[in-house]
Amino acid sequence: MKEFMLLFRQPSYDYSNASPAEMQALAQKWQDWVSGIVAQDKLSSHGPRLSLEGRVLKSGGVVTDGPFVEVREILGSFIIVKAEDLESATTLAHGCPAVDMGGSVEIRPLYV
Repeated sequence: MKEFMLLFRQPSYDYSNASPAEMQALAQKWQDWVSGIVAQDKLSSHGPRLSLEGRVLKSGGVVTDGPFVEVREILGSFIIVKAEDLESATTLAHGCPAVDMGGSVEIRPLYV
């Protein structure tokens, strides 16, 4: 079994405007989706949720505030899954709540 990182990118969204019920429903979607991966014994590791703040260091020593000021999606977090191949890892990514919210899941093999 190989390991793959699933990187969750979501549109820039101000969650402070979401109601408690909306936040609970979103948390439940994530929990249900990850629980399905766990039930298949395919979860290797939970990645921590990433802060929205940060900096980017570019060529020439240029530093910009915010990790993704040039793009419309924010890298929110990641998990590491076990799968036979890239196709199987991609199948595990289906149903991810990030996609339901207009975001994406990047699936990358890990070389360990």
